[in-house]
Amino acid sequence: MYILYTSDMRTISTTDARKRLSAIVEAVRSTGKPVAIGRRNKPEVMIIRVADYNPELSDVTNLNMLGGAFDFLWDEPDLYTDKNLKWRYAKKFS
Repeated sequence: MYILYTSDMRTISTTDARKRLSAIVEAVRSTGKPVAIGRRNKPEVMIIRVADYNPELSDVTNLNMLGGAFDFLWDEPDLYTDKNLKWRYAKKFS
């Protein structure tokens, strides 16, 4: 996957990004415009939406993700612990 870096794209310093990360993430999520983070006005990393990063997912999945359709899952309790999963699946192969 490639994202074309253009001169009108914002580059934010790492110091500024650290201070305003939540606002930067919200801006990228709502506008869809990626933001570059770097040092000395030289971009080193990009913040982009997941749907733009992973185009292999179906359009429906990407829309659900962007629309918050799965947000309720963060509030759901975990049904299994790592120990349960290791015991259940490792036992089959031993």
